Amino acid sequence: MEPNTAIRALGALAHETRLAVFRLLVQAGEPGLPVGTIGERLDLAPATLSFHLAGLRHAGLVSERREGRTLYQTAHYPAMNELLGYLTENCCQGADCGIAACAPAASPKTSRTAKKEPRHEKAARTRRRR
Repeated sequence: MEPNTAIRALGALAHETRLAVFRLLVQAGEPGLPVGTIGERLDLAPATLSFHLAGLRHAGLVSERREGRTLYQTAHYPAMNELLGYLTENCCQGADCGIAACAPAASPKTSRTAKKEPRHEKAARTRRRR
């Protein structure tokens, strides 16, 4: 996962309402929930819910499908798992810490430990001010 993608996902989840919507959709499973049901369960006005769902979709955490006249929202589990993997990929610096939850499923594309990326900025102490 790219850092910008992780930042966008974490930013979307940083709002109390979006986090509640996302948790509700994760609990709903693969079928997802109709937009109206989400609004009823969380006591949200349609415009407010629409705004927060758009933020979650933009972050790639939620997908939408239409069945007739009903819009269903579904948690995007691969994006959620990718975010969790990104957050835990350097857990305990590769040592066996004994924490079962810290067993990341890092893919070769997302692992930065194999190849260090060059830094284009100098450290803050060595920068000259003009």
